[in-house]
Amino acid sequence: MRAISRRRFLKDSVGAGVAAIAVSRREKSVAASDKIVVGVMGIRGRGHFLATAFAERPEVEVAYLSDVDSRLFDSRAKAVEAKQGKRPKTVQDVRRVLEDPDVDVLVNATPDHWHALGTIWACQAGKDVYVEKPASHNVWEGRKMVEAARKYKRVVQLGTQSRSGPYIKNAIEFIRSGKLGDIHFVRVLNMKDRGVLQDKPDQPPPKELDYDLWLGPAPKRPYNENRYYGGTWNWQWDFSGGDIINDGVHQLDLARWVVGQDYPKSVYTTGGIFYIKDCGETPDTQMVTFEYDNLTMLFELTFWTPYMKKTPTERRSLDEWHNWPFNATKVEVFGTDGFMYLGRHGDGWQSFGKNGEEGPYEYGRDPFPPHLDNFLQCVRTREKPNADIETGHLSTLLCHLGNISYRAGNRKLVFDGKTESFVGDDEANRYLKREYRQPYVIPEKI
Repeated sequence: MRAISRRRFLKDSVGAGVAAIAVSRREKSVAASDKIVVGVMGIRGRGHFLATAFAERPEVEVAYLSDVDSRLFDSRAKAVEAKQGKRPKTVQDVRRVLEDPDVDVLVNATPDHWHALGTIWACQAGKDVYVEKPASHNVWEGRKMVEAARKYKRVVQLGTQSRSGPYIKNAIEFIRSGKLGDIHFVRVLNMKDRGVLQDKPDQPPPKELDYDLWLGPAPKRPYNENRYYGGTWNWQWDFSGGDIINDGVHQLDLARWVVGQDYPKSVYTTGGIFYIKDCGETPDTQMVTFEYDNLTMLFELTFWTPYMKKTPTERRSLDEWHNWPFNATKVEVFGTDGFMYLGRHGDGWQSFGKNGEEGPYEYGRDPFPPHLDNFLQCVRTREKPNADIETGHLSTLLCHLGNISYRAGNRKLVFDGKTESFVGDDEANRYLKREYRQPYVIPEKI
């Protein structure tokens, strides 16, 4: 590996075990003859998938697995070793990974409330980053992620893999060609069946879990399996923002690509918790209207519709349609001369003419492999990746805007893209940023 000039982390603060990061920038690309050395942060679900996916690549070495829960170490390390023939090191604190000058990339697959801080630390430590969607927990920290990537000249790719799907690019080109006429309405669906969480008592965390580190920037809360385990943090405001941000960000990212505009002029949400009465805090029914110049985009979410289905992973790359009326995660594009179904993650696209006649179409393919290809190529070339962090921030921002309108009383809010804030609305603006728990604080100046 190449020698790297960088400053070490400062000493851990007494009692907190938290390192302040102070590093120099690395601006050189990884030589073609060198392996790309990777550390993975968060290895329970998606992180386990990503760790083995990176380990399968001959040009990659997964050198570290990091997770707050040491119970995962043995099984995950064995899985990576089976792919690459070498067992990775395992550590609870990701800062031990970032201290290693040989590490080129951090893969961040943590819960949403850790995406920004983990990414910013990695950029400051001179690492490129593959961070899972959504980009951030709130609007302000998403912009800070962009600032960190630019200041430290890092490649930061968001895990919105449809950005690398060739069939998606072809669909966008078809829309841009004017074959559908003028686009004035886009409808985005995210409709599923979550099920009800059973009540569980607060209790001491398992001894193998560094629960304070898991909480990180979020407020101090007692340990509860309904908060920590199995992604149930997705439905609690301290850690995430419900399924508009957990999964709907994929479809909203596609829709924003179709719209071709960075910011909506206004946002208006209706909905609430109508059916699922459990410890979840986010709405189970949500309709968000985004207003753009000459175009309206409508996002619709339900969490109690079992007949709406996501396409199974094993069927995403087949030459078949996926029952469009009951496709849970589609985008519908309405033009003056035609209509399009547009599907994420390999669902393909299908167009129709003025009289409902079938038009051009394309079956899809799973876009994750080319998304990973694109990221690894950019690590070497220093080009911006397909889902560059600013692109991901702007799409994630739509999710935040919808949630803020909901939390502010289902009110219509006017948004100023230049300042990324609401016009004349202090109540709404207070949701743009969170209070950070010491010492896990994102600084005002990156």
